[in-house]
Amino acid sequence: MKIIIQGGTIVNEGRSLRRDILIEDNSIAALFDPSETPRGIYDKIIDASGCFVFPGIIDTHVHFREPGLTRKADIESESRAAAFGGITSYMEMPNTSPQTTTPEAWQEKMTLAAHKSHVNYSFFYGATNNNADSFATLDHSLVPGIKLFMGASTGNMLVENHEHLDYIYKVCANQDWQLVTHCEDTELITANMARAKAQQDDPNIELHPLIRSEEACYRSTSLAVALAKKHHTRLHVAHLTTARELAFFGIDDHITAEAVIAHLLFSNEDYATLGSLIKCNPAVKTAADRDALRQALNDNRITTVGTDHAPHELKDKQGGCAKAASGMPMIQFSLATMLELADKGILSYERIAELMCHNPARLFRINERGFIRKGYKADLTIVKTASPWKVTNDLIQSKCKWSPLENHVFNNRILATICNGHILYYDGHFDANYRGEALTFHG
Repeated sequence: MKIIIQGGTIVNEGRSLRRDILIEDNSIAALFDPSETPRGIYDKIIDASGCFVFPGIIDTHVHFREPGLTRKADIESESRAAAFGGITSYMEMPNTSPQTTTPEAWQEKMTLAAHKSHVNYSFFYGATNNNADSFATLDHSLVPGIKLFMGASTGNMLVENHEHLDYIYKVCANQDWQLVTHCEDTELITANMARAKAQQDDPNIELHPLIRSEEACYRSTSLAVALAKKHHTRLHVAHLTTARELAFFGIDDHITAEAVIAHLLFSNEDYATLGSLIKCNPAVKTAADRDALRQALNDNRITTVGTDHAPHELKDKQGGCAKAASGMPMIQFSLATMLELADKGILSYERIAELMCHNPARLFRINERGFIRKGYKADLTIVKTASPWKVTNDLIQSKCKWSPLENHVFNNRILATICNGHILYYDGHFDANYRGEALTFHG
C-alpha cells in the first residue's frame, strides 16, 4: 500500500514547512519538497492543501474503564473517540476493575485491546501498598511506567504510608521505571470535606477546589519531588493544577509535569454554568492557576499535555462535591481545544506538537512514533483550519454520550487520522474494522 499526502504543512521538530509525505505499508517512506515529489501510481492520494499535518497525537493519560466499568466506557468506544479526535496512541491508567496491579490483570488488558482498540495502546501498571516487588517481572518494552496514587481518587488505589512510598520510589529508580503520580494530600482533603459537610451534606460544587485545595496539591507534590530527588527516580507528576506547584519543575530533567485539557481550559468561574460536569480530581482551580499553567506550556515547566479522559454516566455526574462523580470525557476534543488555544496566541502549533507528540515519545521512550521521520510508523493527524463546527450530541463518540463542551464551536477540525499507515478516520468516515498496535518502548 502506497499513500501520498500532498500539499500539507507538516508541524514537526520545531518547524512548520511544506512537505509531501509518502507512506509505504505502515511506515513513513519519504518526505518531499512539493516541487520534487515523484510522479507515480499511488493506492491513495490525500489532498492536504491548506491543512497542517501533525505527528499522530499521543495521549499519555486516559481511563477507558475496561474491564469492570464498561457501563461508563470501553476500549472500543473510547479508542473510536480518540480516532475522531486525531489521537493515534494512548496510555491507559490502572484503576479499573480488577485494578491493573498484577501481571495477569495487565495482560488481560493487552488481550482486550488487541481485539478492540482502534488506535495504538499501552497500559500502566498500578502501584499498591504491597506489590512493588512485582515490578521486576514486568516487560520494560511493553509497559510505559508505574502509576502511583498519592491522593485518593476514583478506584481506591491510595498509597500514603511514607515507608511504602519510599520503597516504591526506590524500586522504580533501581529498575529505571517512569513513575507517574497523582498528587493530592488525602488527610487534608478529608478534613476539608468534613468541615464542608458539617454545613451541607452534599457541599455545593463551587467548593470543590477549596476541598481538594491548592495546599493539598502542593503538599503532596512537594513530597513526590523530595522522594524522586532522594532516589533519583524518573518522576512525572500528572494533571498539575496550581501555579504554586510549577516552581518544582523545569529544573531537573528527571522530574517533569503534565497538564491536562480541563485545567488548561476551565477555571472555578465555570462551575457556575457547567457545575459538576467539570468536577475532576484534582479540581479545576482559579483563573490565575489556569493562566499560569498556560504560560508554563511554553517554558518547559510543563512537559506533556494529556486529557485524563475519564467518562462517567451522566446520572453519576449529578450532585455536588460529595455525590457527583469526578472526571470527564475529553479525548475527542483535546487537539481541537489546543488548536483553539493556539488561535488565541497562548502557544504555537509547534509547541502543540512538542507537548502532545514529541515529548510523550521522548519521556516514555516510545519506539518510532511521535515524530514525522523517515522510517517511523506512519501515525499522522491532519488538521483543517478555519473550518468551524459545533460539538453536538450526535458527534460524541464516547459511550457516556455527553461532554462539557457540547454546543461549543471549534474553528479547526480533524480531517484525518492515520494510524500505522492506515486511514482510520477521514472527513467523518471511520473504519470500524481497523485495530491498532501495542506501543513498544526502549531503554
